[in-house]
Amino acid sequence: MSDQYTMGIDIGSTASKCIILKNGSYVEGSAVISVGAGTSGPKRAVAEALEKANKSMEEITAVVATGYGRNTFTHADKQMSELSCHAKGAHFIFPDVKTIIDIGGQDAKALKISPSGKLMNFVMNDKCAAGTGRFLDVMTHVLEVDISDLAKTGEQSQNPVDISSTCTVFAESEVISHLSNRVAISDIVAGIHNSVASRVAGLAKRVGVASQVVMTGGVAQNAGVVKALERELDVSIETTPMAQLVGALGAALYAYELLEDKNKSA
Repeated sequence: MSDQYTMGIDIGSTASKCIILKNGSYVEGSAVISVGAGTSGPKRAVAEALEKANKSMEEITAVVATGYGRNTFTHADKQMSELSCHAKGAHFIFPDVKTIIDIGGQDAKALKISPSGKLMNFVMNDKCAAGTGRFLDVMTHVLEVDISDLAKTGEQSQNPVDISSTCTVFAESEVISHLSNRVAISDIVAGIHNSVASRVAGLAKRVGVASQVVMTGGVAQNAGVVKALERELDVSIETTPMAQLVGALGAALYAYELLEDKNKSA
């Protein structure tokens, strides 16, 4: 039997992610483009992943789309919820995962996973930017700090400030007030990390936290938020360099299952 190539594309609100798998396991190519639904992001993510895999779209035998903009992707054989795809992708990388915390650009999710990797329960915050990547983007703009430097800056903190507002707009005002009072930027950044962790820990506690806990999404690349969450939840949290690609990975795995089902019924 010849090699089978499947694609998963995760079209989020702020980023487009794509993965190509060979025979349902080996990652042939992947891409993360920092613009999402309604932009050129999905097309660019697909093109980059195909180029890295040295494949053409005609060589891809099944495609599953997920994420906020999944219904806009016309090349997909199937659309699936990002919750199911995150569960599938995280379980593939971490077979013992029981709790997934996913912080994306516009929402935060806590997922409870069965031993076989199925989604059992979830809690989501998609009504407010607090505790999301958008919240961090707003704060870095005010502080004039590059988002990739947040973790390193926060590590230098001696006295983290308390960011008490649950609303991003009011929290922004608090940060501006701290700046005008000449509070150290490292202490403000640490306070922002603690604020995000506090919001997201509340979601995780509602769904029930059981180890192994895995964090996915772009914010998982910020060690400051991960450490703050570990303190809030009193657990160790696993991450992966593929944190942003977990949903796309799950979609590509589901695409391979589509092929297997088709072959069984043939």
